[in-house]
Amino acid sequence: MYKRILTAALLFGMACTGPPVFAQALACAPRAALASQLEAAYGETLSARGLQNPNALIEVFASAESGSFTVLISRADGMSCILSTGTHWMVEPPAPPKEGAAS
Repeated sequence: MYKRILTAALLFGMACTGPPVFAQALACAPRAALASQLEAAYGETLSARGLQNPNALIEVFASAESGSFTVLISRADGMSCILSTGTHWMVEPPAPPKEGAAS
């Protein structure tokens, strides 16, 4: 019985210490090269962006024609990495301001 518990604990411990899978799948390149490749291959242009922290910018490139999109993280050193891709991108209209809210 102790042998099975010890074996299960060792296997679980080894599985938990491995590197995350997504770290191996990130595709990184200079930002200008990725942006031009996204536009040429998929018709995607910059649709939205926001500062994640002082050294990283999250950017969304999307195509209004095909609905495809790509989420990049761009670093201060000029390198960008693809975080996610998908289809059926939709732009939501801005919500009207609430009554009494500061504008």
